[in-house]
Parts: sequence; structure tokens; C-alpha cells
Amino acid sequence: MTNIKIVTDSSCIIDSKRLKEIDIHTISLSIMIDGVIYANQNELDKEEFMTMMENSASLPKTSQPPIGEFIELYDELGKDGSEIISIHLTEKLSGTVNTARQAAQMTKSKVTVVDSDYIDQALGFQVYEAAQLAKKGATTDEILEHIESVKNKTQLYIGVATLENLVKGGRIGKLVGAVSGFLNMKVLCQLNNGELEVVSKGRGNKTFTKWVKTLEEKLTTYSVNSLGFSEADGRDIAEELKSSLSKVLPTIDIPIIHTTPLVATHAGKGAFAVMFYTN
Repeated sequence: MTNIKIVTDSSCIIDSKRLKEIDIHTISLSIMIDGVIYANQNELDKEEFMTMMENSASLPKTSQPPIGEFIELYDELGKDGSEIISIHLTEKLSGTVNTARQAAQMTKSKVTVVDSDYIDQALGFQVYEAAQLAKKGATTDEILEHIESVKNKTQLYIGVATLENLVKGGRIGKLVGAVSGFLNMKVLCQLNNGELEVVSKGRGNKTFTKWVKTLEEKLTTYSVNSLGFSEADGRDIAEELKSSLSKVLPTIDIPIIHTTPLVATHAGKGAFAVMFYTN
């Protein structure tokens, strides 16, 4: 039986309880703020980074891992004959997955690269499921088929308190950003096929609390496997929305996790995301 090892990148978030159950390998994207490059995001305290970003003269810049780091990791993991499945954040937000594909052609190991079409905990859903199956001895084809199913049954919504970072980073239409900034609007987006689509917008947090009622109705029609919140100094609203969702999902553990500096850079201060996948 061939051993299979799972690789992902530092945009992936998995709840600590689940993380203890699996064995994965993570390659880090780097981030530059105020001229200082942090090659590993773990060097930065997540809360401290938010203050650094707020006080920075310009938007922090994120960079994908060098191809050499991928090749080195793949070579090391595959030297015992193991196969590798490398699952990464959507190529619509980063070139990381394409660098992984190039490295897969250059390594001595057998590597299959997957574009998750997601980021954060939604990427983590696929990574977790892949690692669980690998631990149970599933084949590469079986794992790939299953995580494709997880991808198709995943939804990610992001509430943005200020569109400044998304506009600066070119992640959303400038017209929407200008109007929302002028009217002090909040915007709720869905990450769909790797791209952000505006679902609703309005003034104040009632934009989000009103929308979550729609989500509650939707969730009652699903068998939810896992659901989680991520936030970038948006914990208060995440807590409020979690309280609402817990009423319709009383048996589901719903973590709230401070997101990575990479995600916070694009989402901006005060943002939150809710993501889930169904059976």
C-alpha cells in the first residue's frame, strides 16, 4: 500500500481540535509590511499584525512560496516512495497553486496538485478530509474524488467592514468600493469559483444580521458536516452571528478563528467569514 502525504499552504486554517487528528505539511507564503519581509506568517502575531497593518503607510504585500521550497519539500516527502497530494488556495487569489504545479514537474516524487477554489477554513475542509482518508489508507484517486465532492458542497461568505483593502488589492470592482466607501456601507460577498461576488450591501452590521437569517433558513435544508467562522478583528459580529446559527445547528461545534495575515491583508480590518460544507 502506497503511503500518501498531504501538503497545503499557510492560507489554510483548520480548527485546533481537527488539526490534532491529522498529519499535514505546510509551506508558507510570505508577507511584506513596512519594508520587512516575513517569510513565515507564524513569525507574526495575528492580532499584532492587524495593528501593524492599520498603521502601515501602504497595503502589505503577499508573495507565493519560491518554487525551490516546493521542490525541496516534495523531494523530502517522497524519498520513501510516498505519493503527495498538494492542495492550495484558489489561483484567482494567488499564484501559489501554479508554482506547485511547476514544482510537481521538476521533483523526483509523484505529486498531484489541487486548486481548492477556496481559502482559509474552506481550504482546510478539503485538506482535513484528504488527510483523514490518507491516514485510513485510501488511494490517491479515492482522495481526489472525495475532496472534489467536498469542494462542490462548500460555501464561503465574507462580510467586509471596509472595502479599502480589497480595492487596493484589486480584488473587487472599484465602482462598488467607491460607492460603499462613500455611503459607509458594509458588503457581504460569496467566494464562488475562486472569485468574490457581492451578495448584499447596506449600512451598519444589520446588513450581516439580516442576511444571516437567510443563511439560517438555508442551513435547515442541509446536513451540515462542518461550519466555522474566521475573523480579522471582526470577532464581535462573528460571535453574534454564531449565536444565531447555533440555534439551527445545536449539534455542530462552530469555531471562531482569527484568520491569517495573508487573508487579513485582503479582507481588511473588521472582516469576518463563515464557511461550511455539507454531506
